[in-house]
Amino acid sequence: MTPSPDDDLAPPAPHRIPAGVWVLGGVSLLMDVSSEMIHGLLPLFLVTTLGASPLAVGVIEGLAESTALVVKVFSGALSDRLGRRKGLAVLGYALGAASKPLFALASTVGLVLGARLLDRAGKGVRGAPRDALVADLTPPAVRGAAFGLRQSLDTVGAFLGPLLATGLMLLWADDFRRVFWVAVLPAVLSVALLQLGLREPAHPRGGRRAGPIRPGGLKRLGAAYWWVVAVGAVFTLARFSEAFLVLRARQGGVPLALVPLVLVAMNAVYALTAYPFGKLSDRVSHTRLLASGLVVLVAADLVLALDGRWGVVLAGVALWGVHMGMTQGLLATLVADTAPADLRGTAYGFFNLVSGIAMLVASALAGLLWDRMGPSSTFHAGAIFCAIALLGLAWRPVGRAARP
Repeated sequence: MTPSPDDDLAPPAPHRIPAGVWVLGGVSLLMDVSSEMIHGLLPLFLVTTLGASPLAVGVIEGLAESTALVVKVFSGALSDRLGRRKGLAVLGYALGAASKPLFALASTVGLVLGARLLDRAGKGVRGAPRDALVADLTPPAVRGAAFGLRQSLDTVGAFLGPLLATGLMLLWADDFRRVFWVAVLPAVLSVALLQLGLREPAHPRGGRRAGPIRPGGLKRLGAAYWWVVAVGAVFTLARFSEAFLVLRARQGGVPLALVPLVLVAMNAVYALTAYPFGKLSDRVSHTRLLASGLVVLVAADLVLALDGRWGVVLAGVALWGVHMGMTQGLLATLVADTAPADLRGTAYGFFNLVSGIAMLVASALAGLLWDRMGPSSTFHAGAIFCAIALLGLAWRPVGRAARP
């Protein structure tokens, strides 16, 4: 029997990941190749070419990531109000693509900050609608696997980007700007793939919707959801910007062109573990899996606090990647499981707003500790925040649909 043109809009099989999730994963992969080609080198570009301090790197990273996460509140809520998410996702990826040439042109720290803010604003516009799209497309029985798959494909791009950047740095004798220009191409391709390759599912409710960011709408986000938000914030405090992993590797005397390999190693581990742990989260206790991920992050922080030798840093970075694989898709799944379907965009937005504030605090604190007390203190502080998060996991409210 010949399939009809509308077969791809039929409800997905309950145990199969929909094709749209694969498209969203491919879009994330391409944009992450572009972003990580730049971000894997950016801390070194700031410090060695533009003369910035580690504290300045921390502040730039914190402001940039916080911008992304604050913008997600409004883009997520707007996607709920409109009942459509794809257009906002396309806009966000387009803003990210438009920011890439600015890094190659930047000659001051202020211009890098501006480019970083535009890039992360694009991430903010697309982030919550994209995550809500994954939840909208996916049956609950495979939601953990779907988020794990998207995270895994995203992370494949995150290790291919630094790997490509390393090769080009070796080929072009540490020419940062030429590498940044190459990063423009995969960013443009990601926008084209999303625009042409994804058909958004019809929303079950028609008509004009009330604004979600109102007391009546926010009351529907219950205690179980806000518990997930609180846990995610403490996770972010414990896991400050990965720029400090790059700086730690540089301390060990690694050649400048090879330092991005630290992100290759972390993201390779992350990509290999995100999907298996996502599938596992569909069958086991969410709380125990989160707690296990925190224990792994404590181990990563303690290893990285030892010293900057290449072998030690790689061991810590590998543990960091395992932690990411265990927890990031799971936190996204928990947001979907604890929020009403018509408020998913808003729910992801507020989750990321709180995480963004935590990221600003964590990155600035990490840079300050690094400057004043040395790098080991930065990683010891991360381990302390992990312990606080573990205490938070000991209590969780009774709520909708989240497995204890």
